[in-house]
Amino acid sequence: MREEGGTTMGEMAGEGVDRGMLSELYVAYAPDGIRLAYLLTGDRALAEDLVQDAFVRLVGRLRHLREPAAFWTYLRRTIVNLATSHFRHRRVERAYLERVAAAPTTLANANDELDETMHRILLELPQRQRAAIVLRFYEDLTDVQTAAVLACSPGTVRSLVSRGMQMLREEMEGVAR
Repeated sequence: MREEGGTTMGEMAGEGVDRGMLSELYVAYAPDGIRLAYLLTGDRALAEDLVQDAFVRLVGRLRHLREPAAFWTYLRRTIVNLATSHFRHRRVERAYLERVAAAPTTLANANDELDETMHRILLELPQRQRAAIVLRFYEDLTDVQTAAVLACSPGTVRSLVSRGMQMLREEMEGVAR
């Protein structure tokens, strides 16, 4: 398990807390921590993740513990804080999604439909015309650059683009904008 700075729990344990003590603390307190987190969240996988996160956060503070029995108090508080933070984050996400879902159909949604129609019509063009249009307008290449990509002359590119655009205009005439 890596902490934010890229240090493993074992490496941090070697800095002032022996690995045996860390292992003993995990074996002693992880099951109770998981039970606590499960009761708070109702989700076993989330409970395990919260306990792992709590241990990672506390491992740097282990050397400062005068009383190993105080570890459970710190671990419990950290699990509760992490669960609270998790649910606060979910509440904010849900509120945002509800606002987005409740928003009336906007111009962006209408544009999405138009974009899908345009894409469908674009895909109906002959491949070389489609490639010329995409390179010229999407990739923003010049006639000369497009000609180099398509291995043709700049005049051919202009012709392909002109014919392709004419076909697009004809197909788009019946589409509401």
